[in-house]
Amino acid sequence: MESKILKIKDFNAYYDDAQVLKDINLSILKNNVTAIMGPSGCGKTTLIRAINRMHDFTPNARMEGEILLNNEDLYQMEPIIVRRKIGMVFQRPNPFPTMSIFDNVIAGYKLNGIKLSKEDRNNIVEDSLRKSAMWDEVKDNLHKKGSFLSGGQQQRLCIARALAMKPEILLLDEPTSALDPKATAHIEELISELKDYVTMILVTHNIAQAARISNYTVFLYLGELVEYDKTNKMMTTPKDKRTEEYLTGKFG
Repeated sequence: MESKILKIKDFNAYYDDAQVLKDINLSILKNNVTAIMGPSGCGKTTLIRAINRMHDFTPNARMEGEILLNNEDLYQMEPIIVRRKIGMVFQRPNPFPTMSIFDNVIAGYKLNGIKLSKEDRNNIVEDSLRKSAMWDEVKDNLHKKGSFLSGGQQQRLCIARALAMKPEILLLDEPTSALDPKATAHIEELISELKDYVTMILVTHNIAQAARISNYTVFLYLGELVEYDKTNKMMTTPKDKRTEEYLTGKFG
């Protein structure tokens, strides 16, 4: 029986008077990849930003409802604690340009004022880079700046930085949209391997990508959750006509 790590209950999100998410109810299963799909402006990014309290940074943004991580209400926790438990990787690779690869990986500890012994630092850096399939490529250049890496390597470095904090969930907001096909394939392979360690929620415009690497798919349309099912089931026999029209390219 798969356990539910995240529960979203009667969740609504607004910017000023505009409602962006309408009455979302969703349970995310642990150690799976869940894709969130839907046309531009349907609320995908708002939903994942709400899950790790990034939505709080947006002026005039407000929320109603609950998001529970292991049955604890995220909106009753300190946001900094939420972001340790729920990491995020963005569309464009964003390693800290003035920091070495080593310092990029453990940046979260420094930003949170968490002191580590030298041995712990070394172990966390190696473990995180191994999990992000980077270690063999960079182990001899750990003290060089991350900016000399290719785009795909920079994105894997950002994944290593997120994994270093040992999050329970990793949010990926279109993590391959700025990458070439080879780097994209590398990241997709990595995501498939990482679900042993961390639950992942992936926002993607790319239907084929969702089909390749996700276990479950959420389809959002105009701020509503239209359908949520096992990916292979949704891709072959969607229940809702709007899902079918989106998947066959009638809109999007």
